[in-house]
Amino acid sequence: MEQAQTEIVLLDDPTRVAAIAGAVPDPELRVVTIGELGIVRGAELAEDGRVTVTITPTYSGCPAMDAIRDDIRSALAAAGHPDVEVKTVLSPAWSTDMITESGWAALERTGIAAPGATGTPACPRCAHGGKPVTPVLQISRYASTPCQSLWSCRSCLEPFNAIKKL
Repeated sequence: MEQAQTEIVLLDDPTRVAAIAGAVPDPELRVVTIGELGIVRGAELAEDGRVTVTITPTYSGCPAMDAIRDDIRSALAAAGHPDVEVKTVLSPAWSTDMITESGWAALERTGIAAPGATGTPACPRCAHGGKPVTPVLQISRYASTPCQSLWSCRSCLEPFNAIKKL
């Protein structure tokens, strides 16, 4: 009888460490990872084995930062590295330009719109598939998370969240 082999993950590469940290789902927007959002800035490995992951919040005062730090520590501990420091940097500031194409695609699949070049989003229902952009109305500067705003489409009348342009 063959014995199953367990893959051992060696955290001797900062790129691999950053990838593990980046695979953590965003606690507020579970459809996208913190890597896809551009929150993970990088990782460093010290000679003593300590790992430092650098992150930047999407929004000043983001309430999810403690959960993100804990989830990064848990993911790296599960990969075999319990000694992790998560460092937060505010400069350069995060912007929506840091969201990857796969991140935007994941957000749009769930009805969360991109801010658009001017900061005004397109309705994710009406503008899907290259249809003409319909007029939208901002209902509130804040939505389910501080980095989102609430909009309504004047064509289909459906409300939708949009990531704020930062």
